[in-house]
Amino acid sequence: MHIWQMQEAKSRLSEVVKEAERDGPQEITVHGRSVAVVLSRAEYDRLAGTGESLASFIRRSPLANAEDLDFPRDTSLTRENPL
Repeated sequence: MHIWQMQEAKSRLSEVVKEAERDGPQEITVHGRSVAVVLSRAEYDRLAGTGESLASFIRRSPLANAEDLDFPRDTSLTRENPL
């Protein structure tokens, strides 16, 4: 990851964006402290996920309509309360 000082990143923004797309995330610092990261749109979309709800994901599952699923319960004793 390339590290850019804020002043340099501001003056060379198009280069920062191109490098984010080509080489991955670009870190921006202010007074030596990391304050931001520039990502390509593809990397952002990958990290952000699909935006699909868990219920929709489960409905798409090949097991969604299976009637013969068996989930055995754990019949072991619970822990004793230490109080």
